[in-house]
Amino acid sequence: MVAKSVNFFTSIPARTKALFKRKPDPFISRLQQQGALSVQGAEALAAYMGKPSKKNAHRVRQLEKDADEIRRILVDELNRTFVTPIDREDIAILSRAIDDILDDTWFTINEMDILDVTPNAFLAEMAELLRRGAEEIALAMDRLSEHPNVASTHAIRARAVTNEMETLYARALAELFKDPKELDAVVNMLKLREIYRHLFHAAGRIGDAANTLDDIVVKFF
Repeated sequence: MVAKSVNFFTSIPARTKALFKRKPDPFISRLQQQGALSVQGAEALAAYMGKPSKKNAHRVRQLEKDADEIRRILVDELNRTFVTPIDREDIAILSRAIDDILDDTWFTINEMDILDVTPNAFLAEMAELLRRGAEEIALAMDRLSEHPNVASTHAIRARAVTNEMETLYARALAELFKDPKELDAVVNMLKLREIYRHLFHAAGRIGDAANTLDDIVVKFF
């Protein structure tokens, strides 16, 4: 009996703390799910650049479908919720930016498969940058509620990756347009330009997500 009484009183601080602990926000949880899927997609893209295969391509396609479903659920919940913890427009913009990262990842692999493009060193490096950027966005989402300043740090790192991609994209194009003299070389050049462009746009979506995250931190935290 004494032991039960002691346990009751010693558990009061923990129960009180749990009572007042902030509950996870469902919208941030959905955004975190999207962020995690974008990382998995970027990892699968990097694996594809190292070893092109139908299996790796199918994985990215499935992740893209899963991410689309999460976004549909988020939009539906957003439309049915009167009060949101952060601006409704910011939630929608951030969700779209994260979703677009995975969309461009899928477009990249799909066109590489259709156009029969063999990965090269530039594509492998771009895929790695995309993986790093997606990871920073996912980390920012994971830290947003409890450690918003840390989330901002990850957003800054994500933008740095975007800047690296811009430089790499320019280098890749410069190398690509070095006086192709044969028709086959011209055709290959045009194919690669399209693939580079998809990866460049994916990095741009990472930058968009990072900017929106910073806006959210400034306005609500």
